[in-house]
Parts: sequence; C-alpha cells; structure tokens
Amino acid sequence: MTSRADIPLFDLFGETGGFPDTVHCERIWDRARLHDWVISPHRHAEITQVFFMRQGHAQVRIDGRDATLDDGQFLLIPVQIVHGFEFQKLSEGLVLSFPAPVLAGMRPASPGLSARLSRPVIGTASGTLVTLSEELVGAFGRPGPYRGNLLVALAQALLAEICALAPAEEAAAPGGAKMMALDRLISERLAEGWRAGDYAAALSITPGHLTRLCHAATGLSASRYIEGKVMTEASRMLAFTQVPVAEVGYRLGFSDPAYFSRRFRALRGQSPSDYRGRFVG
Repeated sequence: MTSRADIPLFDLFGETGGFPDTVHCERIWDRARLHDWVISPHRHAEITQVFFMRQGHAQVRIDGRDATLDDGQFLLIPVQIVHGFEFQKLSEGLVLSFPAPVLAGMRPASPGLSARLSRPVIGTASGTLVTLSEELVGAFGRPGPYRGNLLVALAQALLAEICALAPAEEAAAPGGAKMMALDRLISERLAEGWRAGDYAAALSITPGHLTRLCHAATGLSASRYIEGKVMTEASRMLAFTQVPVAEVGYRLGFSDPAYFSRRFRALRGQSPSDYRGRFVG
C-alpha cells in the first residue's frame, strides 16, 4: 500500500522550486496536455487549489475516492489532499492555486470557514464564482501597482463564495482529532517557541507518537509540520500587516532576527522582505 509520505509533494504539479507568485492561474490545457491529459496522484504541502471545468470532463481520484468533474462544476482541493486526474482530451477550464498565507489572511476567521476549506468540495459554480474567477485571471495577467493586493482580495472573495456553496455539514480535517488539537495549540503558542516535545506533552502523548501522527497525516515530521505552520503565520503577517520583519520573528518565538530570516528563506525560497514585496504595490 502506498503511504502518504510516498506521494509526490509539489508546489505546482511537477514543480518544487517554490511558489512563483502571490497566487497562480493557469488553464487546464496548459499542463494537462503536456502529460497526455493524465495528472498522476500528488499533493501540495501549503497550496489550496480550485479547478473550474468550462468544457469537458475529468475522472478525479481524491484521497482514494473516485469522483467526476463536469461542465460548469468546480472542485476545491485543500492542502495535503492527494489528488489525480484523467481529463477528457481538449478539456478546458481553470486551475487556481492559492498559498496558505492567502487563506490564513481571511478575516474574520470562523470555525465554519476553516472546516469548509479543509475538505474537498465539488459543486456547481454560481454566477458569482464564475465572475470572480474571470476577474482573478484578468488581474493575474496584468502588471501594475497593487497587483498583489488585488489578487489576494479576489482570491479570498472566491474562496468565501466556495464556502457559501459548500455543504453545511462539518468534517474532520485529515489526521483526526489530535491533528486538529495540535493545530489549535500551535495557533495559541506561536509566540512561545514551543518544540515538538512541548506540543506532545500538552497533548498527553509521546514525541514519537506525535511524529507518527504528523507523518501519517502529512508525510512530514512533527518538527517540520510545526515549523511550516509557524512560517505560514509569518507569511500572513508579512503579507497583511506592516509589522517590521524582526518583530514578526520575535512574535513567533525567534529571539534572533537573522535566524528567523534564514529559516524563512529555507522554507519559502526568498527573504522575508522579498516575500512581503509580493503583496505591496
């Protein structure tokens, strides 16, 4: 049986060099035709994707379950969800990719919003959703001042509309109750510089058990998973606040600003200042 850790982990499909922009928009045609219309199972560590089928059909495999994507439908794929496609040849539509800080910046946050964005959703696109997708693609292709701000605003509006269209029932995030409890603890203890052992103790489990849970749910060690969550919050603060870079590090438990910058660069592929520049007109 293939474990989650063995499933390829990409930024965009087939790419591991870092996410290229504030958001990313492309046609289904752009990538699917290069792979004979078959996109093999893969996942994204920090990218949520929305697929719109404008014309055509796809057989979809989502975390081991089969589904279809038809004309006029959308599909939400949250982070870490394994997914693959067999597209009907010449299918046309959109693939919209949103990095985790764009979702983390959606305020005010609510348990309902988070739950809806944590599970796959297939539905019929509303007129509002179609309009927002077209506006997003247009803004993506236009240079100019405040481009990053406009892309974030349109992306968040689009994701909010998907939440409104999603079924009302709540579903547990991948990894179960312990992973959700871990996520809550991380958000509560961001400023305290907790390590994996601290979180394990707070959850009344051993560090080894925590690592096994994180590895089963995400393919990452507990330490790497926790650091990724911290850097997502760092990215959110850099993108959506004017807090100085050094202060961002201090607020996230880093006593040395230079070390914070090195770790941010290691995970994001660019300095905190350069990352902030994506979102500042």
